[in-house]
Amino acid sequence: MTDKNIEDPEQTAISRRRLVKYAGVGATLAAASPLVGAAGTAYAHDDDRKQEKSGDSGKRVWRAGDHHVHSEYSGEFDTSTNPPTFHKGADAVYPIVTNAIMAKNFGLSWVMCTDHGGPTHSKVNLEQAYPDLLRSRVLVPEVLQFWGMEFDAPALDHHTLMIPHHSDEAQQLFELESRFAKNDPFPADRGRDTEAKMIEFLKAAKDMRRKPLVIAHHASRSATGLGVYGQDTPREFRNGNNIAPEIYVGFEGAPGHQAGPLNGGARGGYGNYPTHGGFDQMTARVGGLWDSLLGEGRRWWITATSDSHVHWTRGGSDFWPGEYSKTHVLARQDYADIMDGLRNGRVWVGTGDLITSLDLTASNRGDEAAMGETLTVSRRNRTDVEIEIRFRPLEGKNGNGDRPEVRRVDLITGQITGPSAGLDTDTNPTTKVVARFGPRDWRRQGKEYVIKHTLRDVEGDMYARVRGTSTDEVEPLADGLESPWDDLWFYSNPVFVHVR
Repeated sequence: MTDKNIEDPEQTAISRRRLVKYAGVGATLAAASPLVGAAGTAYAHDDDRKQEKSGDSGKRVWRAGDHHVHSEYSGEFDTSTNPPTFHKGADAVYPIVTNAIMAKNFGLSWVMCTDHGGPTHSKVNLEQAYPDLLRSRVLVPEVLQFWGMEFDAPALDHHTLMIPHHSDEAQQLFELESRFAKNDPFPADRGRDTEAKMIEFLKAAKDMRRKPLVIAHHASRSATGLGVYGQDTPREFRNGNNIAPEIYVGFEGAPGHQAGPLNGGARGGYGNYPTHGGFDQMTARVGGLWDSLLGEGRRWWITATSDSHVHWTRGGSDFWPGEYSKTHVLARQDYADIMDGLRNGRVWVGTGDLITSLDLTASNRGDEAAMGETLTVSRRNRTDVEIEIRFRPLEGKNGNGDRPEVRRVDLITGQITGPSAGLDTDTNPTTKVVARFGPRDWRRQGKEYVIKHTLRDVEGDMYARVRGTSTDEVEPLADGLESPWDDLWFYSNPVFVHVR
């Protein structure tokens, strides 16, 4: 197993003096505008030549990021005028460059601007927000800054719509938002808010030469109970993934708004049915919806985001990008390869910087597969599968000034049995925790801890995934008003095993 490097957050941090200088960056963009011009345009174009090179694994390391961050362009519209008049800062308050600076400070190497829509918002994105993104890319070049939006998905709750980085990225988003976002028409058009329109959108995205990514946000926030779903349902996830499996690839395992309890609110804004250990019920429940989708053989991944609007110290319910939640992608520092990692499941997620690196591999007779990959074994040979888990603990302090420690690591497996009987199936009864590991069960190897476990006599297709925690909870409990810093978890995405 090749030891994978990680980026050192201390090397990417910026000084407190600069943070103070840019904390209220209303004048920053104006000051930077002479820098943009041709330079900003060139920066927008520089990924064209990289689009077809994402298969090269050289220099891939774990790179932390966040694909759900709001700026002041999540505003409000005065619909008494025609066209509606847009006002910045009504919902989220920070300039795009502030988010990038804070992302860099908290160790992120990539981030995405995801402002939500509204009547004629596609023009706001194209004419106002996108030029600010170009300026931010010049001001904070160390952070890859994706273009996209929090898509007001037809018939569903919000979704990430991530656009590949290329010279026409602004026009690509404008085309998709203006044609398919349910809130973009003015006057409103009820015909835009149907599942059929969502399927039409996914078909259009799939047919594009440069393919975007779509990831569901806070999927159970509207659920009223365990397994009692709201806006997002298992049927809709399956139908969308069936239409565009390389576009519609997953949901947030850990939603944003995790700082809610610090101001008396609910983690994630989940006011009906709570998160468990900060994770959505669809992910946190062993044998639940995520495992049901994986048990069909779907490549369906989880992420973790900030959903930053207003920091909790200003009365909001949010942490800065990377301050608490991180999505780690195995990739080069390259827009195309970050998207390739997200699309193909080279991803693990964590909260509170409990760990800074996680590798999960399955091997048999010299062959090996990692997260998002498939190990093929032959029935004619020995079908024991060796599982190796490697994780690196945080060496310094996290965003709360703590030095968290891993108390336990769980290995979870499930069988892959093919399509479920019903589109709304949300359980996989074959999924279980097959092993729990404590500090006595792992050994130190350099800066990492290593756990090894053998799955004996694997007879059919299956998957394995890993989670770990700073708590003593056997299963993640429903969240209340406890501090999120006292309830930390990490989750891998799965590795698959195919028996032929």
